[in-house]
Amino acid sequence: MTPAEYLRLVVDPVRLAILGSAACGPVDADRLSADLGKPKVKLLKEIERLRSDGLLNQDNQLDVELLRDLAKRLPSEAEHDPAIVDGPWSAEEQQILSRFFTGMHLVGLPSADAKRRVVLERLAFEFEPGLRYTERHVNSILQIYNEDYATLRRYLVDYGMLTRADGVYWRSGGRFDDDLAVTEGD
Repeated sequence: MTPAEYLRLVVDPVRLAILGSAACGPVDADRLSADLGKPKVKLLKEIERLRSDGLLNQDNQLDVELLRDLAKRLPSEAEHDPAIVDGPWSAEEQQILSRFFTGMHLVGLPSADAKRRVVLERLAFEFEPGLRYTERHVNSILQIYNEDYATLRRYLVDYGMLTRADGVYWRSGGRFDDDLAVTEGD
């Protein structure tokens, strides 16, 4: 079973409830039927399916080893989203971005100024040059990457990546598409 097959199987609320019960001990179909308000026949059918797929053993207990095996086959959490490092970044800058992003989530700001600038330039790429953004819109974009969007917004302004006037923001620094064209032409 692959991790994707496992997820497709357990997306069903009844099967998920059965697995939750099996994590505590053998599944009691009568008790679970009463708890869920589902017919016992349906539960028995789903228990059998989970058994045949290997998630439950013959005693109707969760097969923890199978879950451990699936977990080992999942991608590492440290992997970054390829979209984060796409752009005009040097190999060193890509390494910095990879270190501070997990998926699309910014896990923290670097303490070193040069590294912080790289991360902020990457975030600035989310704002189109020439467009004006309300503070609320800036916050909603930055919130995708980190829950502390106010700090990110402040740093983007402090580092000259965004400019603010009269409650409106616009991209004023960082790398632009023109920088990408120059890099590609070299």
